[in-house]
Amino acid sequence: MSQTLPPLGLQCVKVIALAVIDPLRADRFYQEQLGLEPAFEGTQQIGWRLDQIILMLKPDWAMPTDEPNPRITISVENAPATQAALRARDILIADEVALYDGHFLIGSFLDSEGNKLWFCSPADASTA
Repeated sequence: MSQTLPPLGLQCVKVIALAVIDPLRADRFYQEQLGLEPAFEGTQQIGWRLDQIILMLKPDWAMPTDEPNPRITISVENAPATQAALRARDILIADEVALYDGHFLIGSFLDSEGNKLWFCSPADASTA
């Protein structure tokens, strides 16, 4: 008899974070050469919009690191529920869901090859 697993709530890729060495040069490239519109969180620019995906530039990743480049973040309906559904599938949680920047709940899991995939939802989604 097969077990019914809870839905993951995966929606779409929301953020791709890229390491940059020179943030000003990178901003000029994405704005002037690619013609992308800025992406904002409130009044703060957080990256560049590519349709529904945000390209986030991370100058703090310029030095050698064990963080992935690019970093892919998947939008989910409810991050805590997704974390529980991943665990129900025996998928390893790499980073427990936590509040980020006061607005988002973010966690991560590892795929079969050890790649870290991030997932996030608005913080108020956990109370919906």
